[in-house]
Amino acid sequence: MSDGNQIYWPQSFMALYVPLGKIKPSIGQGEMAERYELCEDLANLLTEQAATLQFTLGITEELVLQQCEQGLLAEPSVVSALEARWVVCRLAELLNWPMPPLQQSPQAQDPVT
Repeated sequence: MSDGNQIYWPQSFMALYVPLGKIKPSIGQGEMAERYELCEDLANLLTEQAATLQFTLGITEELVLQQCEQGLLAEPSVVSALEARWVVCRLAELLNWPMPPLQQSPQAQDPVT
């Protein structure tokens, strides 16, 4: 949780920034808040597009999520690979779709700036 703005960050998001064997995130609270808000906003913005894509193309939810992740990683990317994966997992949660596993990296990656 951030002291200044009372936002509770999901443990799954905070874990993206905690290096293996450490307990403290590699970024400060201000930057964590910015990265979380960006990723949460992306997940919410993608809900309608993802649902429409699944319905109009008649493809599986898994394929839609894969395409969303690829789109998030296309250059110029505003999120890291770990953040993109988190956004896709959050998108699945928002749509009540089966959630792809969130894979943990051996080391937390720095966010794209």
